[in-house]
Amino acid sequence: MVLALGIDGVIDWPGALYARIGHPVTWLGQLIRALDQHWNRADHSFGMRRLAGAAAALAVIALASAIAFAVQAAIGPGGRGIVLTGLFAWPFVALRSLHDHVVAVARPLQAGDVEGARRAVSMIVGRDPSRLDEAGIARAAIESLAENTSDGVVAPIFWGVLFGLPGIVGYKAINTLDSMIGHRDARHEAFGWAAARIDDIANLLPARLTGLLFALVSSRVSDALACMWRDARHHRSINAGWPEAAVAGALGLRLCGPRVYHGELAKEPWLNEAGRDPAAGDVALALRLYVRATGLCAALLLVLALV
Repeated sequence: MVLALGIDGVIDWPGALYARIGHPVTWLGQLIRALDQHWNRADHSFGMRRLAGAAAALAVIALASAIAFAVQAAIGPGGRGIVLTGLFAWPFVALRSLHDHVVAVARPLQAGDVEGARRAVSMIVGRDPSRLDEAGIARAAIESLAENTSDGVVAPIFWGVLFGLPGIVGYKAINTLDSMIGHRDARHEAFGWAAARIDDIANLLPARLTGLLFALVSSRVSDALACMWRDARHHRSINAGWPEAAVAGALGLRLCGPRVYHGELAKEPWLNEAGRDPAAGDVALALRLYVRATGLCAALLLVLALV
């Protein structure tokens, strides 16, 4: 897992390789999309669609984990096995891509290019970017960075440490299922129910560990811990609130709060309500916090590997 983090920190998935074969996560996405099209039928009852969604989720997770188990068994133990497992685990870590996506928001925002920042932030959040001012764009980018540090870095590594290649691949299948069908819209409220619940369970510990990592590397450790303990449970997500609240306390910012999704106002509670609204420069501060938190994660893993 340390090797996977290291590779992804140095090089992202090459564009030429993506153009030729895609990416393992897109392969999972194609399978999920096909099951959604064929098994999520509008003429079925709510209960039947929920049952079909549970079967689809379990099938995707089982297939992905079984393939990873077979690959790991073929690799074998020893130094060669460690290197090859790290290479195969690499595509399932989003360390570099998450950083680059948030940098793509920070640069135009700091240059005063609000429209460019809106276009960039629309790639990583679901809220309506046309309604976002500078503070709203910065808030969206920082929240996405905090939440996806758990989903894209800490959680896959956590499950990889526990179960090796099947753990990291199985988790990525769970997370991809949630991102594609775990929505509360008319089409997926029933079919995506199981995917969303499984994702909640898989992220319970990693989300809290991510919040702790953010707090420990901040200059305001007590504020970050206090905000996380006080406000995380009020977030609409049972997991995302922990890293987001930790970052809010660490940077003294007011995050979350009301926002517009698909033309409708979602009255979300504030995290660290007494904090200030974020500005363009705070996105860069959040990125530095991210680098330190993921660096601490890698260091702890290295110590664990050498013990």
